[in-house]
Amino acid sequence: MVRTIFASCLLALSAAAVAMPVAAAPAEEPARKPDLADYAAGTWEGDVTADVRGSSQSDVVVTVTRVGKNLVEVSSDYDRLPTVRVPLTNAAGSIVNARGDTTFLIERNRDANRLDLYIDGAALIVRR
Repeated sequence: MVRTIFASCLLALSAAAVAMPVAAAPAEEPARKPDLADYAAGTWEGDVTADVRGSSQSDVVVTVTRVGKNLVEVSSDYDRLPTVRVPLTNAAGSIVNARGDTTFLIERNRDANRLDLYIDGAALIVRR
């Protein structure tokens, strides 16, 4: 009798374990809508056209990296330029800096492959 009750309990526990729902794998995050930082991100090459602390420089590579919504980090192989973070906004069809001392300009309606920058006293014109 004890054996029968034990077997019945064991069978009931096994059935309950099988019937328990298994946690589903977390759903993938929905794809986010591309923003201005996505559009601006990439490698740009061109020239330092003016620099208050030195001469012009050719063949400069600028890297624009998306670090947040409408926020980019701009770095360069030109040693004199610091790496800066630039918040972006849309103005009259152009991507421009939303605030701060760095000038960032992509005129999408005029030439979407040109980026004009002014960082720490240096003016750059770079292209994709």
